[in-house]
Amino acid sequence: MLFKKKGRIRKEENRRLVEEIEHQKYQLMTQRELVEKSVEPSEEVLLKLKVTEAKYLFLLKEARIRRTNMENS
Repeated sequence: MLFKKKGRIRKEENRRLVEEIEHQKYQLMTQRELVEKSVEPSEEVLLKLKVTEAKYLFLLKEARIRRTNMENS
């Protein structure tokens, strides 16, 4: 019974990880578009872009470590 609970928790956390990756990817694409369309993007916008990109890459690395299947989750 303990192992079933552990597996269920792992599946739930992997699902949440995939959702967060998708959210960060959308944020990253939106911020990149903003920077591309800006004539002179502010320093704050550029920093937010770097932070979002770092979060996205971290989450992808975490999914790779966990061997999370992005298609089925």
